[in-house]
Amino acid sequence: MADSGFPRELSWGCTVQGLLGMASTVTANSVGTQSGLISKPSHDIASYSGLKAAASISFESRSSFLGQNASLRSSIAPRIVPKAKSGSQISPEASYKVAVLGAAGGIGQPLGLLIKMSPLVSALHLYDIANVKGVAADLSHCNTPSQVLDFTGPSELANCLKGVDIVVIPAGVPRKPGMTRDDLFNINASIVKTLVEAVADNCPEAFIHIISNPVNSTVPIAAEVLKQKGVYNPKKLFGVTTLDVVRANTFVAQKKNLKLIDVDVPVVGGHAGITILPLLSKTRPSVTFTNEETEELTKRIQNAGTEVVEAKAGAGSATLSMAYAAARFVESSLRALAGDPDVYECTFVQSELTELPFFASRVKLGKNGVESIISADLEGVTEYEAKALEALKPELKASIEKGIEFVHKQQAAATSP
Repeated sequence: MADSGFPRELSWGCTVQGLLGMASTVTANSVGTQSGLISKPSHDIASYSGLKAAASISFESRSSFLGQNASLRSSIAPRIVPKAKSGSQISPEASYKVAVLGAAGGIGQPLGLLIKMSPLVSALHLYDIANVKGVAADLSHCNTPSQVLDFTGPSELANCLKGVDIVVIPAGVPRKPGMTRDDLFNINASIVKTLVEAVADNCPEAFIHIISNPVNSTVPIAAEVLKQKGVYNPKKLFGVTTLDVVRANTFVAQKKNLKLIDVDVPVVGGHAGITILPLLSKTRPSVTFTNEETEELTKRIQNAGTEVVEAKAGAGSATLSMAYAAARFVESSLRALAGDPDVYECTFVQSELTELPFFASRVKLGKNGVESIISADLEGVTEYEAKALEALKPELKASIEKGIEFVHKQQAAATSP
């Protein structure tokens, strides 16, 4: 691929500073203050981090714009993670194709921009039913290496998906004031079903990231569609719940006056209302909460989407923070595909961690998707968290079953005379 004139190795934090006209080496403090995302200059995977950094950052670094949480890594590495072999690297030639389905929407546009900034992406395919050509033209002017291609309408969907490594699906209608995630179901369920059918036909080996709400139902829908097509791989289907983690980290850091880049709060369960369960007792660095603080933070994290919907007063939902969180999960997946042996994220996946068939928890990602589900987070939880965990199960179970039932009804309708 021809050189774009843009330093191929630029990390996201460095990119932002470069656009602001900063010098070619910036201090960790200056980047941390303005973006909260810092990349090390080392090629060694052990230091391949977007959240903690050495004293300075070179524009020659070959790291990704969003990295692993170093405090998270240190919290579970002693028990779970084998030490990376010395000299392990992400290949400098690593490059992948990413498709965004719903790329002209409120989440799709900023998500496309953030993915365009990743040095691990060689091609960015943007699909929507309308208005995507302008989005692609706009993004194509950004002097980062990835090629941007646009695809409009069902007739171009197959071409969009051919050869793609990661498919991200934010397509669907947004929440409006007074609308619950369940209200979105009938519209978004049909959209997700149709798009996942195309994924099954054209890139069945791809990682599939489901953003379209209600995630508690749309992920089971995707699973059933893939099963019908005979290509279901539970290790490669993900419900993107990263925004819950991002919010939990942000709110806890603010509440406890902590450095945000050091904070990691695992969030388990599902991705709606009370099914969102932040395990505040597992916060890193270790911090104590009063009962009142625990209840206040838990409820705010659970209702944060509504907080944004109400603040926008009918003008939309949480699109920017969702795009940021989705880009973080895309980048983690890219790093896993590229050989980073130390990638962990919370995500809604098929799971045996509880009696429910799907459950959000921390997982280890690898080249083939989910390598392991981390059960340690559910060990030794507080009484409050244990009760909340039991309380969320009936609602989450109902949402999962609703998604499965939707696909079965559609199949029955299609085969009936």
